Amino acid sequence: MGGKITCTLGEVKNRADFIMYWGGNPAECHPRHFTKYTLTPKGKFVPEGRKARTMVLVDIRETPSAKAADIFLQIRPGKDFEVATTLRAMVKGQPVNPALVSETGLTVERLQDIVDRMKRARFGVIFFGMGVSMTRGKHMNSGAILNLTAEMNAFTKFVCMPMRGHGNVTGADVVLRWTTGYPFGVDLSRGYPRFNPGEFSTVDLLVRGDNDAALVLGADPGATMPQPGIEHLARIPTIVLDPKVTHTSRLARVHITTAVTGVSAPGTSYRMDEIPLPLRPALTSPYPTDEEVIRRIRRAVAAKPAWTAAPSRMMAIA
Repeated sequence: MGGKITCTLGEVKNRADFIMYWGGNPAECHPRHFTKYTLTPKGKFVPEGRKARTMVLVDIRETPSAKAADIFLQIRPGKDFEVATTLRAMVKGQPVNPALVSETGLTVERLQDIVDRMKRARFGVIFFGMGVSMTRGKHMNSGAILNLTAEMNAFTKFVCMPMRGHGNVTGADVVLRWTTGYPFGVDLSRGYPRFNPGEFSTVDLLVRGDNDAALVLGADPGATMPQPGIEHLARIPTIVLDPKVTHTSRLARVHITTAVTGVSAPGTSYRMDEIPLPLRPALTSPYPTDEEVIRRIRRAVAAKPAWTAAPSRMMAIA
């Protein structure tokens, strides 16, 4: 995985004439994405708007987003990596095996048409969702799409962007990047950051039961993670900082109610294209902010004698 070639949503609106959604359903999950940034708005270099754009949807089933697509590629479940690597081979003019391609639910001719359209585009963008990153292959699927995007830049301008699921997920990635150099899946147990998705990712730690404590900040893994991970959260000391009651807070040992960021507490939220949006509080709250609680915890841990601290194998922070 060599990095991400990306841009802002404003550039997509003003420049993109080829748009691919892969493993996502923006019509339901990001309802204003089509109308505000990608398909229908008229851009500076795409003055005709929808008429000048080609939209391709790649998914395992037909969703409401398919109605907006010019081309719908229905692939078989768990075959995202194979499709991405086949596209990479065809982009480079390498031969592919039609029998192996057919196992993905597509044909060589269909994929060749997509490759030709991608190469003809002036500005292409691939949006990939959790249908790619949370299925078989996980980060390898994402890596294949990132590499496909990078290799397309030998022919035309191409970028990619993940379709984030929850609010300010991008903010967590950005903070981890500037503090550790890595966006997620970071282990600090040796005193320095190590990056290994699949081993140090939160969901993998919980499913394997590698950690014996968990601190959850403004997230709800108990509502979205696999059942073995949720059951492990219920077994171990889990601490939740959240303004409201969630699935995770119901199974946690400790739930600390905090002020709502952007409503009762100042902060910075990052848009999915990594544009920071400063938030000013409109209301007051009797509850402390997440930052205040974390600082208090740090001071309490620092003041605690080392000999009284129980050893911990690993702590997952979501």
